[in-house]
Amino acid sequence: MQIPHHIKKISLLVLLSLACIAAVGSIVWAALPDRGSTTSPSTESSSKDGQNEKGSVEKTSHEANKSADSTPQPGASKDSTSTAPPSPTDQTTNSTDKYDIVMIGSEIEGLYLARAAADEGLSVKIIDPRDAFGGQLLQGQMLFLDEARDGAQKSLLQGRVKGLFDGFKQGKIRKLREFEQYVDKLRGSIPVESNVQITDIATSTSSDGQLHITDLTYKSKEHGAQKISANYWVDNTDYAALLSQLKTKRLPGLEKLYALKQVEYMSSGMMMKFKNVNWSKFNASFNALTKEERLAKYGSGYVNETFAIDLSKITDSYKPSNERVRLRGLNALHQRDGDVIINALLVYNIDPSKPDSIATAVDLGHKETALILEHFRKTLVGWENAELGEQPSYPYIREYNHYETDYVLQPSDMLGGHMFWDNVSIAGYPLDLQGVTDVKGGIEMGRPDKYGMPLRSFLLPNYDNVITAGKNVGSSAIAYGSARIQPNTSIAAESIGVMLGQIKGKKKLKELKEQDMTQLHQYLASRYQIKLTGIKGENKLAGWTDDEITKLNDGTILFPSYVSKHAPAKKAATPSPSPTHTPTASPSHDEKTKPSKSDHK
Repeated sequence: MQIPHHIKKISLLVLLSLACIAAVGSIVWAALPDRGSTTSPSTESSSKDGQNEKGSVEKTSHEANKSADSTPQPGASKDSTSTAPPSPTDQTTNSTDKYDIVMIGSEIEGLYLARAAADEGLSVKIIDPRDAFGGQLLQGQMLFLDEARDGAQKSLLQGRVKGLFDGFKQGKIRKLREFEQYVDKLRGSIPVESNVQITDIATSTSSDGQLHITDLTYKSKEHGAQKISANYWVDNTDYAALLSQLKTKRLPGLEKLYALKQVEYMSSGMMMKFKNVNWSKFNASFNALTKEERLAKYGSGYVNETFAIDLSKITDSYKPSNERVRLRGLNALHQRDGDVIINALLVYNIDPSKPDSIATAVDLGHKETALILEHFRKTLVGWENAELGEQPSYPYIREYNHYETDYVLQPSDMLGGHMFWDNVSIAGYPLDLQGVTDVKGGIEMGRPDKYGMPLRSFLLPNYDNVITAGKNVGSSAIAYGSARIQPNTSIAAESIGVMLGQIKGKKKLKELKEQDMTQLHQYLASRYQIKLTGIKGENKLAGWTDDEITKLNDGTILFPSYVSKHAPAKKAATPSPSPTHTPTASPSHDEKTKPSKSDHK
């Protein structure tokens, strides 16, 4: 039977309408948010690094999974463990973002790892427990850069961090805004979420007994509860925000060396910012004096067009307002245009994991800085009209808990010039231990030439995907006096970031063998100008017995005094003089003098 023409027309219109509806539906469906599947910024998941190992899965809360030695996160509310029903903003989102690397914290050292990994093609995200980005460098205005040098005063800078120090030496990176621009460029397009609080950590256990963090849940004021997954997790905070919540072992701290009754960390610092200083007048007046006149008026130290170092009589004549603060020898930088920033004000007994303690440090520091300004106006030529500049909102934290890593660096590694098959940095700096309440001056434990820092000192012994960065380096409390310096761990972080990019989908960091490291070292040298092999450090422990080395490592032997008493039997171990601070932009040899004890960074 023949279908009427008008019926054909109607049928065709119906079919066309249905096709349009289907097409629109497909578009809307594709545009909808997560529909039950996990989405990831990473376009590729490693066959080994990305998979969840078979075995038990454990989810631990912020409080329940902490060791006895750990302390709460700064920014955590007092009722963070409340069992009250969560508000809508506390509900965890259904989706879990997946990255190659999630970094906790935004200290400058770890940012080199993040940047290198991103440059190598890995997806990276930074979640920061602090409410502002940039850590101590920006919020603490720790803008007086200490350069790592070997025993011959040769620079040990390599890789990307060398650019920061070059800019500093050339006077191009001196003021806060210039450091902010440097950090912004380093961060690039890496996503950052600030003011977060870790609430849950989920782990699995592999067949070899290693723990593997699968995902982490955190709260943020902006987005509420979020879940995130990663192949690797990096603790880049100054108070072990992640490590303190894991199954870690705290190593003995300065309480053992100084025979303290309770745990206390190296003194923190508050950077002092001044403006309207007539630096030219200050410099000219100081250097117009004879050597004898300078010593009589200023004590040890020197002044040039950029730095003022020590000036012990000026600092010793200042009487602090209370016993929790001290003005040590100056590390002063003329930033330009009469702006001066100084690292010299110590604040004792500060715990960086406690917000109230941080607030106390800032309050004490600001009050004392105002009093110190009055002292400088009266005692320093060119400072008569000086004023307070914009003061930092955060202290310079030198130390927190030390946690066990696969290899824990010891003083004997440093003074022995030890190099490792898995070097990730070539380091150097005095074993400089700042003081505590009862030992305010601190102590220097020796001066290494140069030494290696192994990858294993940045990996936890019972986790296969946790990396430490910056001040979380695995070292004894004494060895930390040298290991802690920014360039040492910045080079290590960049090296590790590059390695992560090169081994993705092939091996885990903990599976790397000597032959693998040989290839990675060659790549680092050719692509990034980071040389980690073929370098020899002076062994200042030649001829030492095992018993002597054991006593050196536990602090029973103080290297400088012990060597001087036992010379010439230990000629290879020349006694270290009292600390001499060598700024990044070094003055001529005849300008250098010796500051008072432990007046380093």
